[in-house]
Amino acid sequence: MNAVLWDLDGTLADSREFHWRAWHDTMAKHGAGISEAQFNASFGQRNDAILTRWLGDKATPEVITQIGDEKEALYRTFVEAEGITPLPGAADWVRRLHEAGWLQAIASSAPRANIEVMARVLGFSGVIRALVGAEDVRRGKPDPDVFLAAAARLAVPPARSVVVEDAAAGIEAARRAGMKSIGVGLGLSAADICVAALTDLPQDVFDRLVT
Repeated sequence: MNAVLWDLDGTLADSREFHWRAWHDTMAKHGAGISEAQFNASFGQRNDAILTRWLGDKATPEVITQIGDEKEALYRTFVEAEGITPLPGAADWVRRLHEAGWLQAIASSAPRANIEVMARVLGFSGVIRALVGAEDVRRGKPDPDVFLAAAARLAVPPARSVVVEDAAAGIEAARRAGMKSIGVGLGLSAADICVAALTDLPQDVFDRLVT
């Protein structure tokens, strides 16, 4: 069996605006305003890393849990109330790979509750076989834990797994996991294959990466 391990934010869907609004509103509520530049520099990282950078010594485990939980709950409210659509090519590739017999997982730094909501709203719940989030691993990307955990849940070896990512940290995590990778976006030359968008991928690209 072969597997495709999808990053979520920026790869399958663009949820950046929802994350920005949720972080902005939550941090303001706690009297710690953030700029959009600060948000951009942290996007895609785990909440513990983000809040430690923003709050310094004030980022105790209790504070990280409280603020992080509030932010993620607000984020999910935005997604469910306003909806979200797959990025160009994402839904077609998920469907096509499913029909071709590939096993698929979402492997993300996001909390699992977020992943579950997004998979449902995006219409992937019946196709994506496994969801792996921040709670499932000890270390975030660029450590390989999240991809190794996803492959293990699908019972597919790393050498038969292909990672699809939009961030350099994710591409490095795939390399450390012993997996081939597809980079979607700019500045991802370390990936085995790099394209501007999923719609640019050749039809046989996944098969070529695992042969």
